[in-house]
Amino acid sequence: MNKQSSRRRFARIFRTFAADPTGVIRALPGEIKQRHGGHLRQDSVEEAWNQQLHGLLRADWPCDEGHLLDDLLTEVGATLAARGIGFGRSTYGYYSDGDGSLCRAAWCAALHTKPEVVIETGVAHGVTSRIVIEALNLSDRGHLWSIDLPHPFNRELHTQTGAAVIDACRPRWSYIEGSSRRRLPSVIDKVSTVQLFIHDSLHTARNTLFEMEQAARKMPSGGVMLVDDISTHTGFLTFARRHPEYRTIICPSADRAGEFGIAVKA
Repeated sequence: MNKQSSRRRFARIFRTFAADPTGVIRALPGEIKQRHGGHLRQDSVEEAWNQQLHGLLRADWPCDEGHLLDDLLTEVGATLAARGIGFGRSTYGYYSDGDGSLCRAAWCAALHTKPEVVIETGVAHGVTSRIVIEALNLSDRGHLWSIDLPHPFNRELHTQTGAAVIDACRPRWSYIEGSSRRRLPSVIDKVSTVQLFIHDSLHTARNTLFEMEQAARKMPSGGVMLVDDISTHTGFLTFARRHPEYRTIICPSADRAGEFGIAVKA
């Protein structure tokens, strides 16, 4: 990073701190831990994860609806580009949109389980949100609750939050601003069941395990958890050891930069 870029970055952080000092201070410890967590070696990464997921969901393989996602991702990219917004890794500050493989898992899980209730944490541009809602639209059922703490160090990005979610998708979407630690328990208490849960917020062991345990309170048999960026901490593996009733798969990201996890309640 050159000096000019560094100055702009620190200027953004200063403006954000001036506008919301409490929020920045609260977010800082988790952000430091997330960004410097290292990379855990995963010995059981499953290359055929998508086929395994369909087996756990008792859905046909090859997937008849999988090809529809490619056209949808093209449409999502065009929606963001029309607003001058990038799409993919490190396009929401240093955060990223949902990886292509995670998006595919979310698409197939939402299509095949036909959930009434989906909860996700972390939104960024809303790519995964849009994919889930489009899958719910195809089934003509279900609602997505998205809990998100907008970028804590760059308020200029807040107007981009959920930009991929077009107006036609919004009737099935409830956006709840705030950290999952503060907002998730009340959302879980409000709904009768959580059939699909997607974690893509603060990627630390403490936060990931907290979210998964919260979702497990209301998850029925056949329920699915998708957990992004599990390679920098032990949260996902700890949950799997505590809950043998969940069948788990460790999956490579599409760009091979990390791994995500799938947990299906038997």
